[in-house]
Amino acid sequence: MPSRKKWRIAGINFDFRHMDQLLGCVHRERNAELVGISHHDPEEMQDVIAACEVPEDRVFTDWKKCIEETRPDVVVLCPASGAHAEWVEKVAPYGVHVLMEKPFAANLAQADRIVKAIKKAKHRLAINWPLAWYPSHRTAYRLLQAGRIGDLQEVHFYDGNRSPIWNRADPKATAPTLADKKSSWFYDPNGGGSLVDYLGYGATLATWYFGGKKPSEITTVTGGTKGLRVDEQSVTIARYGEWLSTFHTRWGTFSDPWMDQPQPQCGFVLKGTKGTISNYDYAPTIRVQTARHPAGKIIAVDKLKKPQQNPVQYFLHCLETNAPIEGPLDVKVSRIGQQIVDTAAASAEQKRPLKLLTR
Repeated sequence: MPSRKKWRIAGINFDFRHMDQLLGCVHRERNAELVGISHHDPEEMQDVIAACEVPEDRVFTDWKKCIEETRPDVVVLCPASGAHAEWVEKVAPYGVHVLMEKPFAANLAQADRIVKAIKKAKHRLAINWPLAWYPSHRTAYRLLQAGRIGDLQEVHFYDGNRSPIWNRADPKATAPTLADKKSSWFYDPNGGGSLVDYLGYGATLATWYFGGKKPSEITTVTGGTKGLRVDEQSVTIARYGEWLSTFHTRWGTFSDPWMDQPQPQCGFVLKGTKGTISNYDYAPTIRVQTARHPAGKIIAVDKLKKPQQNPVQYFLHCLETNAPIEGPLDVKVSRIGQQIVDTAAASAEQKRPLKLLTR
């Protein structure tokens, strides 16, 4: 039986502003209490302070003080991609469970450092991939599991945004300049670039869709603005058995998909032995092709139910019931996604196909 415990949760490091959404989930869950937040720049915490009604004595600029004074059970981490391992190594010794925002890490070596730190602390870790909570992608997974399109053969993924540093608060904002990009951690080679930012989404959810199956070979090419040290576009071809899957990432889409879907649309197309599914980000419906409906059948997406409505709710459920963490949040699934990302980065650098890297 689930406990009646109220989980004490702290949000530490606001580099990635997905923290706002995660702590909003904490604020809404009855069995969770936001006991502290910490970031070196107080300005970055102001939106959460207002939205979650965080009292002054629970706001810190010193993360150690935050943990030591608030004694959380769970820490939510949203550091820059290249600092994930460092931050898990910092907080894990305090005996906390960790919910960390995607990506798993900047590379496989850092991912394995994270796993080692959590195992040593004897606590639990979940990697949150926001796309995993989109009803369209969950509905597609349910239909796959039910055999609606037979055995999965191909996954085709396209996703991205206008730029991770686009000023979305200003409706008249223009594209960031080269100087703007060079000054942001998003464009730093240690964890930056569209490939690291978005390929993990496609690779990790594809691993989920494929039931943990790994590709044997990866071929990737990248593109981007001259003068940057990271890519703004990548195209990856992954060989799963006899068939090929494709993963496209793009910083510089015409529009942000959460406002207006760009073209190509952001999301997935799944090809099975008996049909296809198109499941796009934020879409209220998916389209399913089968022999019975070759022209395609439009299906309303599932309404998500507890405890599968958001990452905080789900993670706390797993902690309360000692249930395994499954799907994209599972460290094993995310690690395969990281293998694909690492191999893709190496393939792009070496300009040749590569077997899936193990280390």
